[in-house]
Amino acid sequence: MESVIPVNEPLLNGNEKQYLINCIETGWISSEGPYVTQFEECFSAKVNQKYGVAVSNGSVALETAVLALGIGKGDEVIMPTFTIISCAAAIIRAGAKPVLVDSDPETWNIDVNQIADKITAKTKAILVVHIYGLPVDLDPIIAIAAKNGLKIIEDAAQMHGQTYNQKPCGSFGDISVFSFYPNKLITTGEGGMIVTDNPELAAKCRSLRNLCFMPGKRFYHEELGFNFRMTNLQAALGLAQVERMDEFVKIKRNIGQKYHQLLHQEPGLQLPLPSTAYAANIYWVYGIMLTKEVEFNAVAAMKKLEILNVQTRPFFYPMHLQPVFRKMSLFQEERYPVAEKMAERGFYIPSGMAITDEQIDKVAARLKTILI
Repeated sequence: MESVIPVNEPLLNGNEKQYLINCIETGWISSEGPYVTQFEECFSAKVNQKYGVAVSNGSVALETAVLALGIGKGDEVIMPTFTIISCAAAIIRAGAKPVLVDSDPETWNIDVNQIADKITAKTKAILVVHIYGLPVDLDPIIAIAAKNGLKIIEDAAQMHGQTYNQKPCGSFGDISVFSFYPNKLITTGEGGMIVTDNPELAAKCRSLRNLCFMPGKRFYHEELGFNFRMTNLQAALGLAQVERMDEFVKIKRNIGQKYHQLLHQEPGLQLPLPSTAYAANIYWVYGIMLTKEVEFNAVAAMKKLEILNVQTRPFFYPMHLQPVFRKMSLFQEERYPVAEKMAERGFYIPSGMAITDEQIDKVAARLKTILI
């Protein structure tokens, strides 16, 4: 029986095993181990930020970033509706309100032309989320933020090694966050990173991730924090991975370019843009949209491919349609047609770091068969 082509498989054939063995042999397996600091310093340097704060996952990186900026009750944060729920959850848990914006139909990122109209006296920040492989067009957002005295939170979870106008993604936010889930270019299994150039924000994030222990007075607390710490084991994996980040970027781009060659003439598909004026696609995942000529939706397409032993994943389900937020009476009567269409017609195909050329050929061929 033929094996399934997985939607993602990480590449762990560098120094990962050596560093993990070192953790075990030295006994440093908790968050106190030396790899945590090494990973923070190495990764933050890669994205041109002075400070890195390693945490247990990308979702809590967002929560920590929002709290560190002092965002709370009565505040508003502008963000895309088309993203993972962690983004809205971090804002809501802080007591603030997410203000949603629709997507650009070509890049699948937030439509920057709609942001200015969403600003009110309550707006405190713009949460920029880079989606799937192309960064958000940042210059207009930076100008809007500067004009209105707003902070920028940059969610670069999917953008390891990507650049915007030759500068690293993750270097543009007042505070920026990354995820190291197994489907990311760099993985620690579970894990995240907060980066910033601001020493006060970095110190605040370090305190929040570590239960807000007081310096010199460990079990005395003036604030409530969290246990969001990353272990030395995770950091060891991350350090081995970040050593190969440039190599991994090339691998991802090769995967995307091969799919593009195989599929660009196929009717019924909207493929990712290979590039924009400010970036070449990094193809974190290879997403596709079914055009109106295809009679079925993404759910049906994914079921057809599952029968053919090809794993897939759906596109994000927009925040304004999430049942949990409807129960909170959020986003009532709001409509974002581009994001809704993307959720209905979009999905991504196998494009993990360890995928082979033979597997790419099979996926493309089988995708074509379901469109006939």
